[in-house]
Amino acid sequence: MTVRFGLLGAGRIGKVHAGAVSLNPAARLIAVADAFEEAASRLAAAHGASIRTIEQIEAADDIDAVIICTPTDTHADLIERFAGAGKAIFCEKPIDLDVERVKACLSVVRETKATLMVGFNRRFDPHFAAVRKAIDDGSIGEVEMVTITSRDPGAPPYDYIPRSGGIFRDMTIHDFDMARFLLGEEPVSVSAHAAVLVDKKIGELGDHDSATVILETTSGRQCVISNSRRATYGYDQRIEVHGSKGMAAAENQRPVSIEIADGRGYTRPPLHDFFMTRYTQAYANEIAAFIEAMGSGATASPGGDDGLAALVLAEAALRSVREGRRVGVDEIG
Repeated sequence: MTVRFGLLGAGRIGKVHAGAVSLNPAARLIAVADAFEEAASRLAAAHGASIRTIEQIEAADDIDAVIICTPTDTHADLIERFAGAGKAIFCEKPIDLDVERVKACLSVVRETKATLMVGFNRRFDPHFAAVRKAIDDGSIGEVEMVTITSRDPGAPPYDYIPRSGGIFRDMTIHDFDMARFLLGEEPVSVSAHAAVLVDKKIGELGDHDSATVILETTSGRQCVISNSRRATYGYDQRIEVHGSKGMAAAENQRPVSIEIADGRGYTRPPLHDFFMTRYTQAYANEIAAFIEAMGSGATASPGGDDGLAALVLAEAALRSVREGRRVGVDEIG
Protein backbone atom coordinates (compact mmCIF):
# COMPACT_ATOMS: atom_id res chain seq x y z
CA MET A 1 0.00 0.00 0.00
CA THR A 2 1.28 3.45 -0.94
CA VAL A 3 -0.16 6.35 1.05
CA ARG A 4 -0.86 9.32 -1.18
CA PHE A 5 -0.31 12.67 0.54
CA GLY A 6 -1.50 16.21 0.04
CA LEU A 7 0.66 18.85 1.72
CA LEU A 8 -0.92 22.06 2.98
CA GLY A 9 1.75 24.70 3.42
CA ALA A 10 5.04 24.99 1.54
CA GLY A 11 7.04 26.88 4.15
CA ARG A 12 10.02 25.72 6.18
CA ILE A 13 8.33 22.83 8.00
CA GLY A 14 6.38 21.92 4.87
CA LYS A 15 9.66 21.38 3.05
CA VAL A 16 10.86 19.11 5.86
CA HIS A 17 7.74 16.94 5.67
CA ALA A 18 7.81 16.85 1.87
CA GLY A 19 11.31 15.43 2.09
CA ALA A 20 10.27 12.83 4.68
CA VAL A 21 7.35 11.68 2.49
CA SER A 22 9.46 11.47 -0.65
CA LEU A 23 12.10 9.35 1.08
CA ASN A 24 9.54 6.85 2.36
CA PRO A 25 8.91 3.97 -0.09
CA ALA A 26 5.39 3.56 1.28
CA ALA A 27 4.43 7.16 0.55
CA ARG A 28 4.03 9.53 -2.35
CA LEU A 29 3.52 13.29 -2.38
CA ILE A 30 0.67 13.94 -4.81
CA ALA A 31 -0.14 17.62 -4.35
CA VAL A 32 0.96 20.81 -2.62
CA ALA A 33 -1.24 23.76 -1.65
CA ASP A 34 -0.01 27.12 -0.46
CA ALA A 35 -1.34 30.67 -0.49
CA PHE A 36 1.91 31.67 -2.23
CA GLU A 37 1.84 29.98 -5.61
CA GLU A 38 5.57 30.39 -6.19
CA ALA A 39 6.41 28.52 -2.96
CA ALA A 40 3.96 25.75 -3.85
CA SER A 41 5.36 25.54 -7.36
CA ARG A 42 8.98 25.17 -6.21
CA LEU A 43 8.18 22.51 -3.64
CA ALA A 44 5.86 20.56 -5.94
CA ALA A 45 8.44 20.57 -8.71
CA ALA A 46 11.14 19.33 -6.35
CA HIS A 47 9.06 16.27 -5.43
CA GLY A 48 7.17 15.50 -8.63
CA ALA A 49 3.84 16.69 -7.23
CA SER A 50 1.10 18.90 -8.64
CA ILE A 51 -0.12 22.26 -7.37
CA ARG A 52 -3.69 22.22 -6.14
CA THR A 53 -5.98 24.29 -3.96
CA ILE A 54 -7.08 23.11 -0.53
CA GLU A 55 -10.55 22.57 -2.00
CA GLN A 56 -9.15 20.34 -4.73
CA ILE A 57 -7.14 18.30 -2.24
CA GLU A 58 -10.22 17.94 -0.05
CA ALA A 59 -12.26 16.53 -2.93
CA ALA A 60 -9.48 14.45 -4.50
CA ASP A 61 -9.91 10.70 -4.88
CA ASP A 62 -6.15 10.22 -5.35
CA ILE A 63 -5.19 11.58 -1.92
CA ASP A 64 -5.47 9.47 1.23
CA ALA A 65 -3.95 11.79 3.83
CA VAL A 66 -2.97 15.39 4.40
CA ILE A 67 -0.10 17.04 6.24
CA ILE A 68 -1.10 20.39 7.70
CA CYS A 69 1.76 22.90 7.85
CA THR A 70 -0.27 26.08 7.50
CA PRO A 71 -0.37 28.91 10.11
CA THR A 72 -1.58 27.81 13.54
CA ASP A 73 -4.87 29.72 13.39
CA THR A 74 -5.97 27.51 10.47
CA HIS A 75 -5.13 24.12 12.01
CA ALA A 76 -8.37 23.32 13.85
CA ASP A 77 -10.58 24.34 10.93
CA LEU A 78 -8.53 22.27 8.50
CA ILE A 79 -8.53 19.23 10.79
CA GLU A 80 -12.33 19.35 11.00
CA ARG A 81 -12.64 19.88 7.29
CA PHE A 82 -10.45 16.95 6.27
CA ALA A 83 -11.89 14.70 8.97
CA GLY A 84 -15.26 15.28 7.31
CA ALA A 85 -13.70 14.49 3.94
CA GLY A 86 -12.50 11.11 5.18
CA LYS A 87 -8.79 11.87 4.94
CA ALA A 88 -6.21 10.84 7.52
CA ILE A 89 -4.61 13.91 9.08
CA PHE A 90 -1.13 14.73 10.26
CA CYS A 91 -1.04 18.22 11.79
CA GLU A 92 1.86 20.28 13.03
CA LYS A 93 1.63 21.51 16.60
CA PRO A 94 -0.33 23.15 18.09
CA ILE A 95 -3.86 22.23 17.06
CA ASP A 96 -4.91 25.71 18.16
CA LEU A 97 -3.82 28.32 20.70
CA ASP A 98 -7.12 28.06 22.61
CA VAL A 99 -7.85 25.06 24.83
CA GLU A 100 -11.61 25.14 24.25
CA ARG A 101 -11.16 25.34 20.48
CA VAL A 102 -8.92 22.27 20.61
CA LYS A 103 -11.54 20.36 22.61
CA ALA A 104 -14.22 21.23 20.06
CA CYS A 105 -11.94 20.12 17.21
CA LEU A 106 -11.16 16.79 18.88
CA SER A 107 -14.89 16.21 19.31
CA VAL A 108 -15.27 16.37 15.52
CA VAL A 109 -12.31 14.00 15.10
CA ARG A 110 -13.98 11.48 17.41
CA GLU A 111 -17.37 11.83 15.71
CA THR A 112 -15.89 11.24 12.26
CA LYS A 113 -13.52 8.51 13.53
CA ALA A 114 -10.71 10.27 11.70
CA THR A 115 -7.03 9.35 12.08
CA LEU A 116 -5.20 12.32 13.61
CA MET A 117 -1.54 12.55 14.52
CA VAL A 118 0.07 15.66 16.00
CA GLY A 119 3.63 16.60 15.05
CA PHE A 120 5.60 16.14 18.25
CA ASN A 121 8.56 14.85 16.31
CA ARG A 122 11.00 14.65 19.22
CA ARG A 123 9.37 11.43 20.44
CA PHE A 124 10.75 9.85 17.27
CA ASP A 125 14.31 11.08 17.61
CA PRO A 126 16.46 7.93 17.92
CA HIS A 127 18.46 9.35 20.84
CA PHE A 128 15.44 10.49 22.86
CA ALA A 129 13.60 7.26 22.03
CA ALA A 130 16.59 5.31 23.36
CA VAL A 131 16.26 7.14 26.68
CA ARG A 132 12.59 6.17 26.81
CA LYS A 133 13.57 2.57 26.10
CA ALA A 134 16.07 2.64 28.94
CA ILE A 135 13.22 3.70 31.23
CA ASP A 136 10.93 0.97 29.90
CA ASP A 137 13.66 -1.65 30.29
CA GLY A 138 14.11 -0.71 33.94
CA SER A 139 17.76 0.22 33.41
CA ILE A 140 17.55 3.30 35.61
CA GLY A 141 14.80 2.17 37.97
CA GLU A 142 11.85 4.39 38.80
CA VAL A 143 11.93 7.83 37.21
CA GLU A 144 12.48 10.59 39.77
CA MET A 145 13.67 13.70 37.91
CA VAL A 146 13.76 14.81 34.27
CA THR A 147 15.81 17.69 32.90
CA ILE A 148 15.12 19.11 29.44
CA THR A 149 17.32 21.75 27.84
CA SER A 150 15.95 23.31 24.65
CA ARG A 151 17.58 26.47 23.32
CA ASP A 152 17.19 27.90 19.84
CA PRO A 153 20.16 29.44 18.02
CA GLY A 154 18.18 32.65 17.53
CA ALA A 155 14.80 34.29 17.94
CA PRO A 156 12.09 34.07 15.25
CA PRO A 157 11.26 37.08 13.05
CA TYR A 158 9.45 39.92 14.79
CA ASP A 159 6.36 39.56 12.61
CA TYR A 160 5.95 35.94 13.74
CA ILE A 161 6.00 36.62 17.48
CA PRO A 162 2.53 38.22 17.89
CA ARG A 163 0.85 35.27 16.13
CA SER A 164 3.04 32.53 17.62
CA GLY A 165 1.05 32.22 20.84
CA GLY A 166 4.14 33.05 22.89
CA ILE A 167 7.16 31.03 23.92
CA PHE A 168 5.21 28.48 25.98
CA ARG A 169 2.69 27.60 23.24
CA ASP A 170 5.18 27.86 20.40
CA MET A 171 8.51 26.56 21.73
CA THR A 172 8.11 24.97 25.16
CA ILE A 173 5.12 22.97 23.93
CA HIS A 174 7.57 20.45 22.44
CA ASP A 175 9.26 20.15 25.83
CA PHE A 176 5.92 19.73 27.60
CA ASP A 177 5.20 16.78 25.34
CA MET A 178 8.69 15.36 25.93
CA ALA A 179 8.19 15.73 29.70
CA ARG A 180 4.98 13.68 29.49
CA PHE A 181 6.77 11.15 27.30
CA LEU A 182 9.55 10.65 29.86
CA LEU A 183 7.93 11.18 33.27
CA GLY A 184 5.53 8.26 33.02
CA GLU A 185 2.97 10.24 35.05
CA GLU A 186 0.88 13.27 34.17
CA PRO A 187 2.04 16.60 35.61
CA VAL A 188 -0.44 18.09 38.07
CA SER A 189 1.21 21.45 38.77
CA VAL A 190 3.33 23.96 36.88
CA SER A 191 5.70 26.65 38.15
CA ALA A 192 7.18 28.93 35.51
CA HIS A 193 9.46 31.95 35.34
CA ALA A 194 10.07 33.96 32.18
CA ALA A 195 12.09 37.01 31.20
CA VAL A 196 13.25 39.08 28.25
CA LEU A 197 17.02 38.71 28.14
CA VAL A 198 17.75 38.26 24.44
CA ASP A 199 15.92 41.09 22.70
CA LYS A 200 13.86 43.89 24.27
CA LYS A 201 11.73 44.05 21.13
CA ILE A 202 10.39 40.57 21.94
CA GLY A 203 9.12 41.94 25.25
CA GLU A 204 7.56 44.92 23.51
CA LEU A 205 5.70 42.46 21.29
CA GLY A 206 4.26 40.77 24.38
CA ASP A 207 6.43 37.68 24.62
CA HIS A 208 9.41 36.30 26.55
CA ASP A 209 12.64 34.83 25.22
CA SER A 210 13.99 33.03 28.30
CA ALA A 211 12.03 30.62 30.49
CA THR A 212 12.36 27.98 33.19
CA VAL A 213 9.51 25.62 34.06
CA ILE A 214 9.09 23.03 36.81
CA LEU A 215 6.46 20.32 36.37
CA GLU A 216 5.37 18.08 39.25
CA THR A 217 3.38 14.84 39.28
CA THR A 218 1.18 13.46 42.04
CA SER A 219 3.93 11.14 43.29
CA GLY A 220 6.45 14.01 43.38
CA ARG A 221 8.34 13.34 40.16
CA GLN A 222 9.74 16.56 38.73
CA CYS A 223 10.74 17.89 35.34
CA VAL A 224 12.79 21.05 34.87
CA ILE A 225 12.69 22.69 31.43
CA SER A 226 15.19 25.36 30.38
CA ASN A 227 14.40 27.45 27.28
CA SER A 228 16.18 30.29 25.53
CA ARG A 229 15.76 31.98 22.18
CA ARG A 230 19.54 32.44 21.99
CA ALA A 231 22.28 29.82 21.97
CA THR A 232 25.38 31.27 20.33
CA TYR A 233 26.94 27.80 20.05
CA GLY A 234 24.15 26.13 18.04
CA TYR A 235 20.85 24.31 18.49
CA ASP A 236 20.99 23.04 22.09
CA GLN A 237 18.86 19.90 22.60
CA ARG A 238 19.55 17.69 25.63
CA ILE A 239 17.59 15.49 28.00
CA GLU A 240 18.50 13.69 31.20
CA VAL A 241 16.38 11.29 33.25
CA HIS A 242 17.46 10.47 36.80
CA GLY A 243 16.04 7.32 38.33
CA SER A 244 16.28 5.22 41.46
CA LYS A 245 19.00 3.00 39.94
CA GLY A 246 20.84 5.40 37.67
CA MET A 247 20.58 7.98 34.91
CA ALA A 248 20.01 8.07 31.15
CA ALA A 249 20.92 11.06 29.00
CA ALA A 250 20.84 12.14 25.37
CA GLU A 251 23.48 14.72 24.58
CA ASN A 252 23.68 17.28 21.80
CA GLN A 253 24.15 15.95 18.29
CA ARG A 254 26.51 17.22 15.61
CA PRO A 255 26.50 16.80 11.83
CA VAL A 256 29.92 15.16 12.24
CA SER A 257 30.72 13.31 15.47
CA ILE A 258 34.49 13.55 15.78
CA GLU A 259 36.91 14.91 18.35
CA ILE A 260 40.29 16.47 17.61
CA ALA A 261 43.08 16.71 20.17
CA ASP A 262 46.09 18.95 19.62
CA GLY A 263 48.22 21.48 21.46
CA ARG A 264 45.16 23.64 22.11
CA GLY A 265 43.25 20.82 23.79
CA TYR A 266 40.19 18.85 22.68
CA THR A 267 37.78 20.30 20.10
CA ARG A 268 34.64 19.04 18.42
CA PRO A 269 32.63 20.29 15.41
CA PRO A 270 29.74 22.72 16.03
CA LEU A 271 26.20 21.59 16.83
CA HIS A 272 23.42 21.40 14.27
CA ASP A 273 22.23 24.87 13.37
CA PHE A 274 18.48 24.23 13.82
CA PHE A 275 15.65 21.70 13.85
CA MET A 276 15.66 21.04 10.08
CA THR A 277 18.96 19.16 10.31
CA ARG A 278 18.97 18.10 13.99
CA TYR A 279 15.69 16.21 13.72
CA THR A 280 15.85 14.89 10.15
CA GLN A 281 15.56 11.26 11.25
CA ALA A 282 12.81 12.10 13.75
CA TYR A 283 10.69 13.65 10.99
CA ALA A 284 11.20 10.59 8.80
CA ASN A 285 10.32 8.27 11.68
CA GLU A 286 7.13 10.09 12.60
CA ILE A 287 5.83 10.00 9.02
CA ALA A 288 6.62 6.28 8.97
CA ALA A 289 4.67 5.83 12.24
CA PHE A 290 1.73 7.75 10.78
CA ILE A 291 1.69 5.53 7.70
CA GLU A 292 1.89 2.43 9.87
CA ALA A 293 -1.07 3.59 11.98
CA MET A 294 -3.10 4.17 8.83
CA GLY A 295 -2.30 0.69 7.57
CA SER A 296 -2.96 -1.14 10.83
CA GLY A 297 -5.96 0.86 11.97
CA ALA A 298 -4.21 1.58 15.26
CA THR A 299 -4.64 4.90 17.04
CA ALA A 300 -2.02 7.35 15.80
CA SER A 301 0.35 8.53 18.52
CA PRO A 302 0.96 11.23 19.56
CA GLY A 303 -2.65 12.09 18.89
CA GLY A 304 -5.08 14.89 19.53
CA ASP A 305 -5.28 14.28 23.26
CA ASP A 306 -1.50 14.62 23.48
CA GLY A 307 -1.75 17.93 21.65
CA LEU A 308 -4.40 19.09 24.11
CA ALA A 309 -2.39 17.98 27.15
CA ALA A 310 0.70 19.89 26.01
CA LEU A 311 -1.35 23.02 25.34
CA VAL A 312 -2.91 22.82 28.81
CA LEU A 313 0.59 22.74 30.33
CA ALA A 314 1.54 25.75 28.22
CA GLU A 315 -1.52 27.65 29.48
CA ALA A 316 -0.66 26.73 33.07
CA ALA A 317 2.91 27.98 32.57
CA LEU A 318 1.69 31.28 31.17
CA ARG A 319 -0.71 31.73 34.10
CA SER A 320 2.08 30.89 36.52
CA VAL A 321 4.25 33.67 35.05
CA ARG A 322 1.43 36.21 35.04
CA GLU A 323 0.27 35.45 38.58
CA GLY A 324 3.62 34.54 40.15
CA ARG A 325 2.46 31.24 41.63
CA ARG A 326 2.33 27.48 41.17
CA VAL A 327 -0.67 26.61 38.99
CA GLY A 328 -2.62 23.38 39.17
CA VAL A 329 -3.19 21.74 35.80
CA ASP A 330 -6.82 21.20 36.77
CA GLU A 331 -7.29 24.98 36.86
CA ILE A 332 -6.98 25.14 33.09
CA GLY A 333 -10.12 24.51 31.07
